[in-house]
Order: sequence, then C-alpha cells, then structure tokens
Amino acid sequence: MVVSHVDPRFGAQLRALRADRGLSLRALGQLAHRGKSHLHDLETGAKAPTPETARHLDDVLQAGGVLVRLVGQPVDHHAEADDLVARVRASDVSAETLTRIEAGVDDLASAYATTRPVDLLPMVRRHLAYVGRLLDGRGTLAQRRRLIVAGGWLTLLRATVHIDLQQRSAAGAHLIAAAKLAEHGEHPEIRAWCLETRAWDRLVQGEHRQAVDLSQQAQRVAPRGSSAHIQATAQEARVWARLGDVRRTRDALDRLDRLTANLPVPARAEHHYRYDPTKALAYTATTLSWAGDPAAEQVARVALTELDPHGDGGDRPRRSASARLDLALALVAVGRLDEASAVAVEAIRSGRVASSNWWRAREVLRRVEQTDAAEAAALREVYEAHRPA
Repeated sequence: MVVSHVDPRFGAQLRALRADRGLSLRALGQLAHRGKSHLHDLETGAKAPTPETARHLDDVLQAGGVLVRLVGQPVDHHAEADDLVARVRASDVSAETLTRIEAGVDDLASAYATTRPVDLLPMVRRHLAYVGRLLDGRGTLAQRRRLIVAGGWLTLLRATVHIDLQQRSAAGAHLIAAAKLAEHGEHPEIRAWCLETRAWDRLVQGEHRQAVDLSQQAQRVAPRGSSAHIQATAQEARVWARLGDVRRTRDALDRLDRLTANLPVPARAEHHYRYDPTKALAYTATTLSWAGDPAAEQVARVALTELDPHGDGGDRPRRSASARLDLALALVAVGRLDEASAVAVEAIRSGRVASSNWWRAREVLRRVEQTDAAEAAALREVYEAHRPA
C-alpha cells in the first residue's frame, strides 16, 4: 500500500492558518467544500490529509505552499517492510549502538500509552530507518541477533500504530515483516505478540472466530507466563465475551487470574509490551462489561481508580478512556443511563479514544439510544462532534 507521509505539525498549522483568517471550521468547510468533521479530524490528527487535500486547503487559505510541504512523498509500506527483512537476510551489523537502540525501543513502546498515533508513527519510522542503516554494517552473530530483535519490536509497534490509525493494509504489511524478523531473531515472544495483535484487529472488525483462533495460537507460541502469553489469554477472554459464551469467558478469565496472581509491577508499567496488574484489571473490566456480567461495574470502577486516581487521565490516558467506556457500558446494563452518558462523554471529550477503539464509544451510544433516554441526544451530539471521519 502506498500512502503519503504527513508531518505531525500539519494539524496545528492548519488550525493556525484558519484562526489567522478568522474562519470557523464550518466557514472553512464551506470555502473548501469539505465537511466540518473532516476538517476537525485533520486538525486533531485523527485523519491524515492526502496531497490533493493539502494542496486544495493551501490554495483556499492562500498559505503559499506551507501545507503542501508538510505532506511528503508517498510511502510504500510493503516495500519498506520487505526491505528491512531483505537486509536481515543479506548483511552483518555493527554492535556499537545496540544498547542505545534497545533503550529507544523501550522508550517508544512506553510512549505509546500517552502519544497520539499520528505523532508516534514518524518517530517509530525514524528508529526503523536507523536500524536499517545499521543492518548494512558488520558484527558478531550475537550483536546481529540483538539488532534483528530490536527491528522486530519496532516493526510490531509500527503495525500497532497503523491499526490505531485504521490503516489496515499498512498494518498487515508490517505485522508480516515483524513475524519474519522474529523468526530470524529466534524470538517467540515477538511472534506471539504479532498473533495477538492480529487477534485484536480481527476483534475490532467483528471477525470473532478468527480472533479466538489467533489468540489461542499466540498462547501456544508465547513463552509460558510472558507478557505476550498473558495478553493473548486476556484477548481470548474478551473475544468469548463478544461471542456470548459465558463458560469459555469464565475459563479464560480464571486462567488470566492464575497468570497474574503474583505479577509484580514492572519498572515501566506504561510499556506496551510489558504486562502489569492494572492492565489485567482493565482487561477484566472490559470482558465483564461485554459479557453483561453484574460485576462489571465494580471492577471497572476499581480499574478506573487505579488508572486515573486524580481524574486527569493518569499515566495511561488512553487506557483510562477505555475504562470509562467499560464503566459506561456496565452502567447502561443496570439502567443508570444518566451516569452512563456522563462517563461516556468524559471519555469521548478526553480525546484519548483511538480511532481503532471508537466502535466502543459507538456501542455505548447505541445502547443508550435503544432505551429512548433523555440523555441520548446530548451523548449523540458529543459523539458526532468528536467522531473520526
């Protein structure tokens, strides 16, 4: 798939140009023949502009090419992914900066919790490009393996960010590449995370049977008790909940409880590929809310208290937003529609509901609207104002 690289400053620049000309989103939309919500998504980074859109808006705002220059040359994701794998097959590496590369991988995996996908993607791409250059060097087999593993983690993270941006073709290309790098680096946990990430994507798409199969494959591949093994177990529980299979949901949750019973808090709990007790609690809340279990409300409240003790989003604001959607869904189930709507509005307005997770906000809205509650209209208004295009 070939897409254009967009500078993360594009949204802020578009907003500044619009403000300088005294235009509202609606007024700019009328001039540019674009929808208000589409322009809002461009300004917030929820949607990337095409080169044609950038040129058109540049002309309308008389920006002299400023916006055009922020949308770069097309990126062929399949070619980039295949190029890294090809380099692994063909060349040796230098070990001089391996420690710094590995630290960079951990930094980016930790930044995932707080950084917008549109901002994180170019950072990951830069690190991958650096890994690619190092693969043209020479080094020992041990050094080479460390670099391949670092490239595998970065490629996996890149695929995850593409899923968040709903760029499924690009995500698929990089998931394939990450799995190949995991094979070259003999790293079963990366292989398992690739399977688990595919399971999550299938779950989002409503392909539940495939999601179950991929979750179970990931558990078989992952080292016992590893973060990937725990995550894949939690993912399986969530899929069974979506399928309405109470017995298998409970079985998977019981296995998850045993795996996380004595789980210590990792040094960097926000690291996307390190499981921590709070993450287990949040996943349980999601699973119970989807299963319609009466315990969902209490578990969701405990998870939200752990994640966001001060009400400011906490250290993992996207997970906090998801926990609020879990709580809202649980509150709808017990008929507390006013509180459910208020909690859902808070999650949506936080701006931390990823595009790939937006269907969960839509589900809460649909459940509230089915009751003909008075709160439905206000929730619908907030939903539409923030909905990705």
